[in-house]
Amino acid sequence: MGVGSMLFPVIIVGGIGLLSSIILVVAAKVMALPADELFDKVRAELPGANCGACGYAGCDDYAKAVAHDGAKTNLCVPGGDAVGHKLSEAMGVAFEDVEEQYAVVRCSGNCYATDSIMDYEGKQSCAACNFFYQGKGSCSHGCLGYGDCIAACQYGAISIVDGIAVIDKAVCVGCGMCAKACPNHLITVIPATSTVYVGCSSHDKGAFTRKVCKNGCIGCKKCEKTCENGAVTVTDNLASIDPRKCTSCGACVTACPTGAIVTCASRCEAIVGE
Repeated sequence: MGVGSMLFPVIIVGGIGLLSSIILVVAAKVMALPADELFDKVRAELPGANCGACGYAGCDDYAKAVAHDGAKTNLCVPGGDAVGHKLSEAMGVAFEDVEEQYAVVRCSGNCYATDSIMDYEGKQSCAACNFFYQGKGSCSHGCLGYGDCIAACQYGAISIVDGIAVIDKAVCVGCGMCAKACPNHLITVIPATSTVYVGCSSHDKGAFTRKVCKNGCIGCKKCEKTCENGAVTVTDNLASIDPRKCTSCGACVTACPTGAIVTCASRCEAIVGE
């Protein structure tokens, strides 16, 4: 077999490859989508937390909604007013105030108020521990204390103090990622203007709650009767506070016989004194 006959197939294959490359380059230029400059401008101002606090799947989806669907520019809770101003400037619309929020842990069952009923030696994770008999504590609704919320927080706002998670309002941006990570659904996000909340999530009857946790809500309704603004209601043995009606007067905190209603100041002091 001659050299020419050996090179011919190589040349053919090489030529086909070169032609294919040229076609792909031309197609990429001809069929390329135009640059979305407005989307890029909006997306560049978002913090990239991808937390979903805005109501969209992530920063990309929110940026698309702002740039093309008329979504409001004040929905980025982690970014706050600073991002809100930048988005409104980018879109040429009037600035609307961002409702700042922060997360709170609805559990006061620290190591002084409740007990463990078993020695858990598995994976050091709240989700893993909760899989076994709903946790290791006497209260099945309580904080497990292994810090899944800490791992989810991108801002270093959460600490474990005396066995339960505590969130520093001054650091928290209200993204809600910690709430999604908590297997017992103990964490909720409330307006930054609210300073009083119920530090308990148990719907068990008062007598049982008192038995398993000294700081649990027993549904006695003293807080409900004390509140002059109708902000506190007790349903299914558990108190709840409507932040729209609450004036943070602290009357319910004083009236609560178990200390289940707490203030942000008291929890933040716990972090400082850790």
